[in-house]
This record gives sequence, structure tokens and C-alpha cells, in this order.
Amino acid sequence: MTLTLPTPAQPLKIGTRGSPLALAQAHETRDRLARAFDLPPEAFEIVVIHTTGDTQSLIDADQPLKTIGGKGLFTREIEQAMLLGNIDIAVHSMKDMPVLQPEGLVLDCYLPREDVRDAFVSLNADSLAALPEGAQVGSSSLRRRAQILNRFPHLKLVEFRGNVQTRMKKLQEGVADATFLAMAGLNRLGMADVARSAISPDEMLPAVAQGAIGIERRLDDRNTASLLEAIHDGVTGQRLAAERAFLAALDGSCETPIAGLAELDGGTLRLRGEVLRPDGYEVIADDRTCPIEDGAELGRVMAGEMLAKAGPDFFSWR
Repeated sequence: MTLTLPTPAQPLKIGTRGSPLALAQAHETRDRLARAFDLPPEAFEIVVIHTTGDTQSLIDADQPLKTIGGKGLFTREIEQAMLLGNIDIAVHSMKDMPVLQPEGLVLDCYLPREDVRDAFVSLNADSLAALPEGAQVGSSSLRRRAQILNRFPHLKLVEFRGNVQTRMKKLQEGVADATFLAMAGLNRLGMADVARSAISPDEMLPAVAQGAIGIERRLDDRNTASLLEAIHDGVTGQRLAAERAFLAALDGSCETPIAGLAELDGGTLRLRGEVLRPDGYEVIADDRTCPIEDGAELGRVMAGEMLAKAGPDFFSWR
């Protein structure tokens, strides 16, 4: 097939949310495509799409995601625009992505993964361990909340949502004493100094696919698929294959606290995973290795055995 390149007259339309981080990710995607095919930036058009999850009233209300629509809050309108042909590709933070895509769409291109760690952010303390008893920690992430309740039960939790700027403003207003962001997002924004410290995965295992950017397209758009092959990072794809298979087999929604991280060493993949009760009372964890090509199968098997170990009572809170 003959590859048709975008031009300023007929640009490739890149759909994204409008937050500073989402725009930074869209610009990174544009710049990688432009370099790969020696094209001017004008051959691409960044299309900002407002999603339900970006509604200011929902951010201000600090409601848990599961009560207002789950991960689809950040993707639904963008995916609809792509199915309608209003955009050609969509750029996503992979940790926000459901494990299943709408019929007609596929997500098979990933940019090189950034730092996977959580960032500890506070105006007063340098780490979780330094927070005094009763200090308020803000987070809307079920995973982070459960991990805090399990490992730092002396701390208090408050719901806390918003982008970097919104969260810093809330800290300044005293809504909480500390919160978390992803180190990857801070790095992409050039704001790594916002973090008082980066939390080791040994202390707080990150969300599945944290730090990765995924690019979604229409399944039948073979020309765009060929364009994206030029910027796909195979190593990130191998890691996410294991992590997202693990997530899908456990619970692909945002209603269960789940953490997972795949790392490569030569031809070996190491997968660590956790599933927690929301109250932090119990955590089931596993840590295994396999050949890289078996990563997705390991994710499924590991999740199945963890579910069997958990038993039906583990999920009685649902």
C-alpha cells in the first residue's frame, strides 16, 4: 500500500483533552510523527475535546471516579469524535484507559514510557513517613487510597481531584496536607520540582500502565496505522501487554484498587501486582517472572490465581 502523508492542506487530526498535561502529550505525539516523516508541524492539527471528566463542577466536588462514571469519563467524547471521523487519532494517558475499546477502535501504539513512580507532593513534608498522625492526604485514586490505608493507617484521607495546578491550589488552601501526582506527568510538564520525593514502587506499586502514552485509531484506517508504526515503542508495548492483561482479568473498571508493574531485564519480564480492599484491611500481592513473549499470559494467570486466593468475601464491599 502507498503511504499517504498528511499535509498542511489535509492535516492529521489529533484528538486530546485540554489539560496542560494532555496537550503536552499531544504535542509530543505530533513532534514524533513530524520527525519520523520529516513533516512540518502544520501537517498536524491538535483538536481539543472537552470530556465529562474535565467538567469543573465535578473536579471541584472531589467525587470518586467510580461514582460519576469511571475511566470512560476521560475518553468517551474523544472516542465518539474519532468514530464520527472528526479526528484521526486520540492521545491518551494509558492509566486512564479502560481495557476494552469501543467497536471499531484499536489502541496499539505506545510512546516510550516515562517514570512509572508516584510523586509525593506536600508543602510541609518530604515523604509519607514524615507526615504526623492525623495528617490529611488527598487522593481520588482507589489504588492510592487503599495503599495508604494499608501502610499508613494513622493518616486521614480526603477526596482530591484535578490537574497539577488545581491540586497545588487545593494544598495551598489547606484542603489536604499532601497529595500525589504521577512523576511522568510532572516530567512531561517540566515541573519535576513540584514533587517533594518520588515514591519507590517497592513502597507504593503504581497504577497499571502509569507513565505510558497510548495512541488510539480507527481499526479500518490502515494508512494511519502505518504512520503510527514509525513511532511505536515495542518495549513499552511488551510491558503494557502484561500489565493490561493482568488488569483485564482482575477487573478492568476503576471500582477495584489494583496496582501492577512489568519490567524487562534482558529476555525476562518481571510482573508485580496487587489487589486491595478499599479499606486497606487486606492486600493480595504476587511477583513473578517469565520470558517476555509470555507476558500477557502471565498477567492472566497471575490475576486468576490472585482471585482464587482472595475468595468471594474479598469483594463483598462491591
